[in-house]
Amino acid sequence: MPRHLMTPEMEKSCHAALRKAVEAGVALLAGGGNAMDAVIAAVTELENHHLFNAGRGSVFNADGKHHMDASVMDGTSKLAGAVAGIEGVKNPVQLAREVMRHSPHVLLTGKGAEDFARLRKIEFEDENYFFTSRRYYQYLLAQKEDKILLDHAPYSSPKGTVGAVARDSSGALAAATSTGGMTNKKFGRVGDTPIIGAGTWADNQTCAISCTGHGEFFIRQVVAHDIHCLMLYKNLSLREACELVVNDKLKITGGEGGLIAADANGNICMPFNSEGMYRGFYEMGNISTGVYREMI
Repeated sequence: MPRHLMTPEMEKSCHAALRKAVEAGVALLAGGGNAMDAVIAAVTELENHHLFNAGRGSVFNADGKHHMDASVMDGTSKLAGAVAGIEGVKNPVQLAREVMRHSPHVLLTGKGAEDFARLRKIEFEDENYFFTSRRYYQYLLAQKEDKILLDHAPYSSPKGTVGAVARDSSGALAAATSTGGMTNKKFGRVGDTPIIGAGTWADNQTCAISCTGHGEFFIRQVVAHDIHCLMLYKNLSLREACELVVNDKLKITGGEGGLIAADANGNICMPFNSEGMYRGFYEMGNISTGVYREMI
């Protein structure tokens, strides 16, 4: 969302929503929950908020539907679960966790994933739940111009793909990511969010990563796994690896976006090569949130 289009009221709402999501994750950790519990809690909070392009606030595809993707990865077991192209599921991130825990697979798509959701008693909502006027206006403009747009196109409401990373008291890492994809997307397009290693990664040896941006570039660069490899094989720090990938390797190819990351020592890094990235974190008893470069 370009700064000149951001109103004070909208920015205030962004900070409040981000803080609430961080608080949800922190509450789970404080109550003895693990890193996976925390990231699921935070992402569920964001999926339930109409401001973000995930869950309730997902963008419209070319058929006027909401096709959602999500993934999770556990840094201790290295297990992962993901779903793509699903409709009607209230919280796709919770379904991704069910895939990880209760199926022999990593990625389920479309109707099959929805059937699995019903088997696991995951909550569904009707189409009205996912309707937001700003997203619909964006969809109409995209159709008129016959364009496929990132969710943060200039005349859209904010925000984009949501995600969370966490380190718990045992040192375990976890990551979760959820998205509605791109406005007016066609032909069953799937981005980086449900692709383990591209948009999501977690390994207790190195880091937990959740990405947001133009997914095709993140898939080609295998962004999340690349950061893990730079840390594991070249001994780069979390910050060095993240900055190299986001502001050098990704940027050179034209990839716009960013990521949130935490390492095994509890360090945090949130680089982005766009004008802003909605983000928040908890560290040393304090919560900070940001929309553009500054944090509050």
